[in-house]
Amino acid sequence: LKESKRAVNSLRDIVDDDDDDDLERVSWSGEPVGRRNKLPSFQSLSDALSDTGVKNYAPELRRPKAEYKDYSSDWSPKDTVRRMQRGKVCSLERFRSLQDKLVLLDEAVAGHDGNVITAVLIFLKRTLRREILFRELEVRQVALCHLIHFLKEAGEQKLLLDLLRFLDRTEEVALSQYREHLNIQDVEKRREFLKGCIGLPFSAEDTSHIQDHYTLLERQIIIEANDRHLETAGQSEVFRKYPRKASILNMPLVTTLFYSCFYHYTEAEGTFSSPTNLKKTFKIPDKQYVLTALAARAKLRAWDDVDALFTTKNWLGYTKKKAPIGFHRVVEILQRNNAPVQVLQEYVRLVEDVETRLNLATKYKCHDVVIETYKDLKDRIQLTAYKCKVERGSAEEEKINSILNNM
Repeated sequence: LKESKRAVNSLRDIVDDDDDDDLERVSWSGEPVGRRNKLPSFQSLSDALSDTGVKNYAPELRRPKAEYKDYSSDWSPKDTVRRMQRGKVCSLERFRSLQDKLVLLDEAVAGHDGNVITAVLIFLKRTLRREILFRELEVRQVALCHLIHFLKEAGEQKLLLDLLRFLDRTEEVALSQYREHLNIQDVEKRREFLKGCIGLPFSAEDTSHIQDHYTLLERQIIIEANDRHLETAGQSEVFRKYPRKASILNMPLVTTLFYSCFYHYTEAEGTFSSPTNLKKTFKIPDKQYVLTALAARAKLRAWDDVDALFTTKNWLGYTKKKAPIGFHRVVEILQRNNAPVQVLQEYVRLVEDVETRLNLATKYKCHDVVIETYKDLKDRIQLTAYKCKVERGSAEEEKINSILNNM
């Protein structure tokens, strides 16, 4: 995009002074504007310029052939590229020798116009043997990147894989093959395909990701079949009260964890649908697990589960509250799920930073927390000012008066 934008903005710099009147204005879409007849956008090159090559390049705009027949043979590669940049009709068939074709490609790259580079590459792809094209592109990295991108967009998977193998980019070959799973709709076939991808030449880290992807889909198939049966049979209260909105198949890991925390929170670790089983199997960090479980249980208004999520017990049997994500985030998530003030203020009290605690308590009208904090700070001025914000005759006003009267 940057190269194309530069080329569009500098079009007048590459046009001779005596030819300015014939310059076409180009819109951001790549289409010339302001004329009755328009060239097709280069965005659709993958459709307009398939294996038929540049013959289809703006066919509806071809001037009578006679207009060009006497002159096109005189255009140098540089002139041809300049005309293509200006949206003129150009035949590339006259460039027959390998040397001429490579000069044409080098001029296109030097012009910094991605559309022209792609058009020339399509012409070369059609007129050169594969091994020659690959060999020459290997030393022309800009053109190579354009061709790889074009082949991906056009879905020419076989040629793309041949090119990547020639370049000895084994991991890119593996990744390109792995991406094919996106085109497989049948979930059982997708699972088998992913199983076959585990043996591809990925890096150790990527191999682990592929293994996790396969394992996750395998779990989802089992969970989906079981939950569909429970939902149909009406045997589970949570499914009756909160019917599923979508299938769990092919969902990301975090979505699967949320689903599990929502529908299967109390299940033993030995079951595939257990949240703790998912956490252990996929090595989900504590922060991610707590965030997801909190969001799921708060949505169900299961406040006891929320409390248990943050309660820890030491070796002496004493309990305390601990949150790996920080209690200020706990408060925000609970508030988004319409937690009652009694629940909110319990966690606002646990926010260590005094200023943050006061801001949250004031924002969510946790009056008791504000009053207690100002009392601990021995701040009579702020406590007196806050008295005006609570309801007259309320328990909160009485509490403030009691503190202020205690000398």
